[in-house]
Amino acid sequence: MDSVYDGFVSKHINRKISEPIARLLARTRLTPNQATLGAFGIAALSFASFVLGYNILGGILAQLSSIADGVDGSLARLKGITSAFGSFLDSVLDRYADALIVLGMTLWSLFHESYPQIWLVGFLAIVGTLSFSYTRARLDPEHRFIFDKGLTSIASRDIRLFLVMLGGITGQVYFCLLVIAILTNSLVFYRLVYSYRHLRPETLPPKSASPASNTRKDATHTSRKS
Repeated sequence: MDSVYDGFVSKHINRKISEPIARLLARTRLTPNQATLGAFGIAALSFASFVLGYNILGGILAQLSSIADGVDGSLARLKGITSAFGSFLDSVLDRYADALIVLGMTLWSLFHESYPQIWLVGFLAIVGTLSFSYTRARLDPEHRFIFDKGLTSIASRDIRLFLVMLGGITGQVYFCLLVIAILTNSLVFYRLVYSYRHLRPETLPPKSASPASNTRKDATHTSRKS
């Protein structure tokens, strides 16, 4: 599995809850993949709560899904059964969970708030959320760590879901969507600019020729001289 990245909320809140839960579950037959499905199930309940008009419950469940999302990885390490498939499954279901929660918030806002362009804001929040995760995944590990600290990490998944909880509890779902849309898309744009400046072929250090290629060049040069 990939190395664990903990955002600010995950490090200071979520892990303090998910780690003890994982240690308890390590004594059971529960598998990490089942824990992953459980976290997704909580996110789906959050979506349903928003759709049915229970914004406070929806916000709390979103944060609970964020906490539960840390259980599967810890459980896999404690049981010594980490796998590439488990990491892949977790990443895929996280994206579906994110989209469902933001969609639920958008639908709640449409029926309970009267702000302009709710659909557009919700759409930008979903696109920004998915693009934020995708751009981090596409970067090679050599540069990925740059976006895991400081201001460039303020739209990480743990922070987004914590904002969802705050928006749900306070009933300010539209402004929560707006903040998520602005944060995620702004940082995706920053990542594009960074990649353009530092990861273009002309900005990368030249790769040293391998001994095999040097041998082929010498052989070609010799044959041409003869």
